[in-house]
Amino acid sequence: MDEKSGPPPYSSPQFAAESHHPVGHGHSGRFRGRRGFRRSRGIKFFALACLSLIVLAQWKQIWHSNHHSTRLSVEKLNENAATCKKLRHKPQDPVGAGRDKSARYVDGGKPTLIKNATIWVGEPVQGTSEDDARAGKGWQWIHGDVYLEHGLIKKVEKDIAMSSLSKDTHLFNAEGRLLTSGIIDMHSHAGVDSLPNLRGSGDTNEFSSPITPWVRSIDGLYVLDPQIQVIKSGGVTTSLILPGSSNNIAGEAYLIKLAVGKEQGRNEISATDMLADPERTWRYMKMACGENPKHPSPANGRMTSRMGESFDFRRAFEKARNLVQRQDDWCDKAEAVGIDNMDEYLPEELEWESLAAAMRGQVHINTHCYTVPDLEAMVDHTNEFKFAVRTFHHAHQTFLVPEILKRTWGGRAPASALFADNMYYKMEAFIGSEFAAKTLYESGLTPVFVSDNPVLNAQHVLFEAAKGYHYGLPYHAAMASVTTAPAEELGMGKRLGKVKAGFDADVVVWDSDPLSVGAAPVQVWIDGTAQFVAPVYLDKPIEGPIGPEPALAELVSEPSETADALFKGVTKVLLSDDQVYKSEDSSFNVAISKGKISCIGSCEVEFKAATAAGAKAVELQNGYLTHSFTGVAGTIGLNEIDMEDSTDNGANKEKFTRAVDGLLLDSKKLRVAAKYGVTRAISAPKFTDLGTHHGTSVGFVTSALTSIEKGAVFAEDAAVHYTLDVSARGADKSYSEVFGALRKKLLDATKLDKELEPYSEAAYLKKVVAGDVVLALTINSADGIASALRVKSDVEKVLKSKIKMAIIGGAESYLLATELAEASVGVILTPLQPMPLTWDRRRALSGAPLTNGTSADWLVTAGVTVAVGLPEDWWVRDLGFEAGTAYRNGQGRFTEKSALDLVSRNIYKILGVDVDEEEEKGHFMISEGSPLEIGSRIRAVGAGKGKVSVFA
Repeated sequence: MDEKSGPPPYSSPQFAAESHHPVGHGHSGRFRGRRGFRRSRGIKFFALACLSLIVLAQWKQIWHSNHHSTRLSVEKLNENAATCKKLRHKPQDPVGAGRDKSARYVDGGKPTLIKNATIWVGEPVQGTSEDDARAGKGWQWIHGDVYLEHGLIKKVEKDIAMSSLSKDTHLFNAEGRLLTSGIIDMHSHAGVDSLPNLRGSGDTNEFSSPITPWVRSIDGLYVLDPQIQVIKSGGVTTSLILPGSSNNIAGEAYLIKLAVGKEQGRNEISATDMLADPERTWRYMKMACGENPKHPSPANGRMTSRMGESFDFRRAFEKARNLVQRQDDWCDKAEAVGIDNMDEYLPEELEWESLAAAMRGQVHINTHCYTVPDLEAMVDHTNEFKFAVRTFHHAHQTFLVPEILKRTWGGRAPASALFADNMYYKMEAFIGSEFAAKTLYESGLTPVFVSDNPVLNAQHVLFEAAKGYHYGLPYHAAMASVTTAPAEELGMGKRLGKVKAGFDADVVVWDSDPLSVGAAPVQVWIDGTAQFVAPVYLDKPIEGPIGPEPALAELVSEPSETADALFKGVTKVLLSDDQVYKSEDSSFNVAISKGKISCIGSCEVEFKAATAAGAKAVELQNGYLTHSFTGVAGTIGLNEIDMEDSTDNGANKEKFTRAVDGLLLDSKKLRVAAKYGVTRAISAPKFTDLGTHHGTSVGFVTSALTSIEKGAVFAEDAAVHYTLDVSARGADKSYSEVFGALRKKLLDATKLDKELEPYSEAAYLKKVVAGDVVLALTINSADGIASALRVKSDVEKVLKSKIKMAIIGGAESYLLATELAEASVGVILTPLQPMPLTWDRRRALSGAPLTNGTSADWLVTAGVTVAVGLPEDWWVRDLGFEAGTAYRNGQGRFTEKSALDLVSRNIYKILGVDVDEEEEKGHFMISEGSPLEIGSRIRAVGAGKGKVSVFA
């Protein structure tokens, strides 16, 4: 049958209708009628079959509907219905006011009355407008008492009578000291990146996939991590413990309080017991973009570019969004037809549950993003998939693009969780600014300071805020950046971050302004329980706040250069020439000629000549004249971006090399160093990584353009360096082998009489055994230092004379303070207060209130010459503060001058480097206020090039 005359290949409704029409008139009609009659039987048969199939299908569906409920679990369906309510619940910040006791309160806890405190409430006085508050109006320290009971702050009043309280109330007399809420660190890996860092206790990253929203930091939290107690000794009471940043979506984070076990007022030793909000009102998630999750090979399906990362994000968000839609459809249907009529269970996928919750707004998303493209891509994702980002972490470039942040979906611009001045360690961190927090705040955004412990020591996260204040962030905003601001970002702003009735009883009494150098807690309370039984007190005068000081916002970020300059109002001259300067009116004039100090005193002749030539004197308030700083033990001059090989001199694990041959000058790091008064540096080739050394170090001027420029290098081979810490031990080497090898090299050098290649390792070791060059050994452990002292003694017995030795690192050097002094071995600490990052630093001293002093205190007391070096190059801005901490917390062991020597004169003593006295006149710093203190301002830097940089 041909297609034209045969029936259609299917029965359409139209054709079925036509088959029932009467036969038409005419031949054609009859013909069609007869054919139609035959067709109709086939069609009727076909229609009957179809009808039968439809009836069967309907019957099956009815049967299925009638009987399915008996096959599906009613209990499970009811659980699903309850889940629907949870899915549609939008959390609200938990309230603080109105509670009788905290959900974290442990029965039996005694109340505490803190008397006579100077209190930072954490908010402006009532009636202050929002604009005025942001401008800094209405904020103040108040004098009064704070009563803690049932885990809450119950009263903050001017005078609370002890007689009005229960007899078992503990009394703590603050004696006028400053009291704040506990510090909140909203980016920490304490407990999951447990210290010291060991393979068996490292649970920061889950490497099985770049998208792991299903993992949870609480499942890897080691509550006995010793660092938790160290962190708390810095006044930190609450930390957000995040998974690491090796994944684009890294998993859930948990907000904990740093009280562990019954001695610290808790029920038990457990991670759950540490949860800051036992009701788990809010959930938290870590995401990361850029370099960290980007991998060079597509292992485990990982993307290798930002483009791929962006797609991975979008694919994951799409999966989560689809799950949300399927769940919403199920819940809508269940509501419409009744739970008993549902023919399937609620769609649930454990793998995507947490990300789906994030899409629903039940999870605060914290995203590690540094750069403009990363930030913009993530903001685009939020708008495409309609979810909010609470905070961008690291966020080095957010200060450049506030308008991009303000485009984030939801109408609430994310906060920026920052370091104050930690940068340059990778390309993402190369573009950053110490003024970022100030800029963000002025743009209407929220800066928060964090530690990323163990990247920074969270014990000192408050000091990041202090430096933020130093770099121009308003005082109240700096205080908020580690108290009220992170509390708000964590959805805990009604319970944490303020000293008000109804808030959690997490408070700290400080020995000095918390934004000052060296500030340390006198006592810390969590949930109203004192955390230290016998804290170490530092004997400091009880003083009021250091701020606010509005003038700090008036920055002169770039200097002008001149050969001659005049300064008035210098009140202290702290140079290393041991000369005592006196003045009738308690201030000096200082004249600079051809870049060098030419006069200190009245300087009438110099001022008259310079004024006649058109020079204007810079008027100073509380001016200081000191030597400039020297950066030692870092990689400045040999490295620009730590993680970019092409910008680096490279590692020297096998070869013994000279740093002078690898100098890389005129870099961003060195320009910053010179700007902050670090005009000279001594750097050695690195052994394997940062903080390791191998070869001869070079002393150079940080402002030099090339190494052959006149005066650029002042010590071609400053010292001979070896690394004998954990980096020296490998799969094919033991500690005993590396120390034995050093002994053999030195003993061999005692036998060398022949002429040697002048720049060979053997030639330099010959200089060491001759006592002409210092042997500088990078060691942190007390055991390693003991072995080094033994090697020194063995060689000296053969020589019948002394060799010069120095220790770099020295985390545990205090344990051998007497022996180091007897052996005349100096120590360059990197840093002043080291972290127990590795096993060979596990006994490092953290200082008050946990330990009686630091390594510097013990060493200086024993008579060891001590200096402070650069653990990483970004510390070039902080050398004055390091020296200031030693001065403020050294209990009289340091004067201002001897503290300044820690980062200048002592370095040359320890490494045996001679400094030309005439050249020394060209390396100086003039500041308003002590360069050891927060709030000081550098006004001039002499860098030894015939010119002085003036900030005025």
